[in-house]
Amino acid sequence: MTVPYRRVLVAGLSALMLITMAASGDASTAPASSTGADGQRDFDWEIGTWRTTVRVLAEPLSESADEWLQFTGTSIVRPLLDRRANVLEFEVSGPNGRIDALNLRLYEPQAQRWSLTFVNIRDGLLTPAVYGGFHNGVGTFHGDDQLGGRPIKVRFLIFRQGPNKARFEQAYSADDGTTWETNWIAVDRRIRR
Repeated sequence: MTVPYRRVLVAGLSALMLITMAASGDASTAPASSTGADGQRDFDWEIGTWRTTVRVLAEPLSESADEWLQFTGTSIVRPLLDRRANVLEFEVSGPNGRIDALNLRLYEPQAQRWSLTFVNIRDGLLTPAVYGGFHNGVGTFHGDDQLGGRPIKVRFLIFRQGPNKARFEQAYSADDGTTWETNWIAVDRRIRR
């Protein structure tokens, strides 16, 4: 069975040539940063190698929203451009297959926000970016996408749970953000810096 989703949110990154592409787009402004004056260093804590466990909802925004797929593997976060950008390489596998992905994070100093752009290596497609930042230790990022040809809202949350553990959640909304369905939960535990 292949995993039927387009977005990979805590996912693998790289693609250095995509940095300039990820800087464009319109979206809401980010919450104020809690880790620096302008937020440019908000992801410094995540640089390193992590053991990742992931649960993915098999059919998001469907009537059969009860089957979760399980994966384990590693996430490696590398800084780019004096830490104004970073890339996450994400490789996990489980009984339902493998996910190899990238997540490019790029800081936009004019807007004082981050853009997160994901790519699933299986199809090689970039997803529309989500935009936001950190406030009180929680990263909140929002964007627009499509699922099965219909427009949806995407929310991505990052919860730091100490220096060596973090939780990532993705949710979709088909009603313009009135209700949200979580479809991706990843927990990372640090292996090394």
